[in-house]
Amino acid sequence: MGVKPDRWIREQCKNGMIEPYEKSQISKGVISYGISSYGYDMRVADEFKIFTNISSTIVDPKNFSKNSFVDFKGKECIIPPNSFALAKSLEYFRIPRDILCIVLGKSTYARMGIIVNVTPLEPMWEGYVTIEISNTTPLPVKIYANEGIAQVLFLSADEICEVSYQDKKGKYQKQTGIWLPKI
Repeated sequence: MGVKPDRWIREQCKNGMIEPYEKSQISKGVISYGISSYGYDMRVADEFKIFTNISSTIVDPKNFSKNSFVDFKGKECIIPPNSFALAKSLEYFRIPRDILCIVLGKSTYARMGIIVNVTPLEPMWEGYVTIEISNTTPLPVKIYANEGIAQVLFLSADEICEVSYQDKKGKYQKQTGIWLPKI
């Protein structure tokens, strides 16, 4: 496996791998997003599901209750202390068959106690990324919509995979919004 450089990412983006995509790194006055040396800094959209304990429900991946969160749409999202939110990427991704992506949180947020769950984007996966955001601090934290939230690293395989995410009809294929856990 090898990491793909920015010129490869730009070429793939011309073919629709990331839409919309920013062909350079945007950083003036915002949390950076766009092409980086060996990846792409994706943005968070303005849609969030903020977990709440109002209904005292148990979070169960086999029986997930919509009472576990409140929906929020806006330019800034406040995640309560020691809480969690789901969001979606602003960009839509189409991962090639010979590529595996790793999504990592940006250090600007990590230095504030925000953890973006490390997640893979498998070969032939397509959709908006559902982003898992944890506030590990005892203070409320502000997340800025339409700005950078995580970096996507593109790893090239030495060989094409035999079974892609699309081939196995993965349950999160072609996500259109914030998708909740599925079994």
